[in-house]
Amino acid sequence: MEITYRDALRLALDESMAADPRVVLIGEEVGRYGGAYGVTKGLLEKFGAQRVIDTPISEAGIVGTAVGAAMTGLRPVAELMYVDFIGMTMDQLGNQAAKIRYMFGGQIGVPMVLRTQGGTGRSAGAQHSQSLEAWIMHTPGLRLAMPATAADAYHLLRHALTLPDPVVFIEHKALYTRKEEADLSTPGAPWGRAVQRRAGKDVTLVSYSRMVHYALEAAELLARDGIEASVIDLRTLNPLDMATVAASVQLTGRAAVVSEGCLTAGVAAELAARIGEECFDFLCDPVMRIAGEDIPISVSPLLESHSIPSPASIASAVRRMF
Repeated sequence: MEITYRDALRLALDESMAADPRVVLIGEEVGRYGGAYGVTKGLLEKFGAQRVIDTPISEAGIVGTAVGAAMTGLRPVAELMYVDFIGMTMDQLGNQAAKIRYMFGGQIGVPMVLRTQGGTGRSAGAQHSQSLEAWIMHTPGLRLAMPATAADAYHLLRHALTLPDPVVFIEHKALYTRKEEADLSTPGAPWGRAVQRRAGKDVTLVSYSRMVHYALEAAELLARDGIEASVIDLRTLNPLDMATVAASVQLTGRAAVVSEGCLTAGVAAELAARIGEECFDFLCDPVMRIAGEDIPISVSPLLESHSIPSPASIASAVRRMF
């Protein structure tokens, strides 16, 4: 079937709510409006206002309510319109949700999913266009999923709603309308497992979310020069599947990490360090980081597009390794 990333997410929520009456949706405009990006459209009419709950404009209140609801037996899906607002929830998310299982000696967990979206592509400006996944990845106790495809959006969200601990689920705003052929009846790769999207013998490109598609486009550009790139889609950043990455790097001898987040102290830095440590004996060159500029994102479409990696800039950077 052909399905958009947005509709795959909606289907995952619909089926999860139908299968488990404990699943509830909480957030600004998730009900009558259908969510900031239309993911929850129609769910209020189907499941009612007791399970699809519009909230006041208070990110701390949304996540705090979800944490409490999860501790008392529900499986809340809290939605933040933009990942940029996650800073206002970091006590509830980082100090409470992430640590409650530890603080209570394993007697209770927080089985919630925090859905939000990040990244560039809609000229939304500096306060609505960031990639803040490094904040989440840095916090022990939080799981982190960042699907690149509609099939993974469906399967990872369905699985996240069965886990006993909090999952932050970051969707890329530029992927919602992307269509693909997907057989959703076939299980995807297991939770926490990376997948190889393209095979290659010369260099490994490691990425996640929208940058997977850019890496694949860059690989096609590199192929014209006789450079065959392997493209690894991490799918989840916690858990992080270094075994799949290492297996590819051992074959290619070169690696580049592609991320839309800022270069300094970002996800690309952590991944590059891990590859350097775990694959040192196989590397012909230092691991390259290809990431976003360390600047606020401009509202100008031209400046915005030049502040993050593009297929052409990824290919250009990789060519310098040869």
